[in-house]
Amino acid sequence: MPTLCKPAVELPEYVITLEETLKFAETTHAGKPQLPLALRLIRNTGVQKRHIVQPIEKTLRHPGLEERNRIFESESKKRCPAVIEQALANAELSARDIDAIIFVSCTGFMMPSLTAWLINTMGFRTDTRQIPIAQLGCAAGGAAINRAHDFCTAYPQSNVLIVSCELCSLCYQPDDDGVSSLLADGLFGDAVAAAVVRGVGGTGVSLERNASYVIPGTEDWISYAVRSTGFHFQLDRRVPGTMEPLAPVLRELATSHGLDVGHLDFYIIHAGGPRILSDLSKFLGVDHKMFRHSWATLTEYGNIASAVVLDALRRLFEEDTMVPDATGIIAGFGPGITAEMAMGSWRVDAPSIQEDLFRQAVPVSL
Repeated sequence: MPTLCKPAVELPEYVITLEETLKFAETTHAGKPQLPLALRLIRNTGVQKRHIVQPIEKTLRHPGLEERNRIFESESKKRCPAVIEQALANAELSARDIDAIIFVSCTGFMMPSLTAWLINTMGFRTDTRQIPIAQLGCAAGGAAINRAHDFCTAYPQSNVLIVSCELCSLCYQPDDDGVSSLLADGLFGDAVAAAVVRGVGGTGVSLERNASYVIPGTEDWISYAVRSTGFHFQLDRRVPGTMEPLAPVLRELATSHGLDVGHLDFYIIHAGGPRILSDLSKFLGVDHKMFRHSWATLTEYGNIASAVVLDALRRLFEEDTMVPDATGIIAGFGPGITAEMAMGSWRVDAPSIQEDLFRQAVPVSL
């Protein structure tokens, strides 16, 4: 089975606390009727601090979509390589061992994708497959894991690199007084994450089954309004209640894999907000402490979009409490409303000498 190895995560150097967020919101949107509600929602997110790529004062000046996208490109190229190198080291592989790169982001646009630049500058093979995912929002972290699983299943012996670059602060809209925009400005943070899925060997989550699900009729509940000023986040008030219809889907996935979703050893869940985590815990019958890694990501970094599941998984690795064959689930949620889910078990392994020789003698043919 393909194995999801330990992720690497980098947070930008600029930090904004909850208290600073509230102060900036009060100053920027003073006198607006939506402000009291927005401030209450921001306080209830549970986010204590976030990391951003620029000082908040500079971010709030909003130089326009063209300049923001230029910043996205330059910051991505600046920050991704070191995270990728660490992820490769965690998987005990080099760039030459990678057969496909999945790049996910919903906070900037590049064509060609950053994957082409990575291949040209970091020593990846020129026949490396490029799989950019741009429009799944927060669900893209789970989707990237699942597509890497699919790739390694279709092409045994292959390795896939996942890269998530979410610079959410470049989507803050200081002139947008809508409640969704105000909430987004107080919830989302920036992060870069990467992880490798090994087709053979490795220590981490052995990926055994995955699934996708879209709640019917909810495609406009989470969306971007694309305007001259960039991406304006739109959130339907019904989104926090989506865990009730999604919980049975997760339960069915676990049951089809011969497991009880309420009695797994680890849960890596997208931390979209406190209501998401609280409701899913309730509907699955799982102690909220089992979601501790997702809660920690939300509290310390905010919602870092597709990077959430990779950061929560990093925390699971660093807790170092897993034993071989421990079972768990990974789930990302986002626009659609889309759920990307994976079942797996903990694997502690390293490639054998025979496997290494096989890979050297028989390169992956796609």
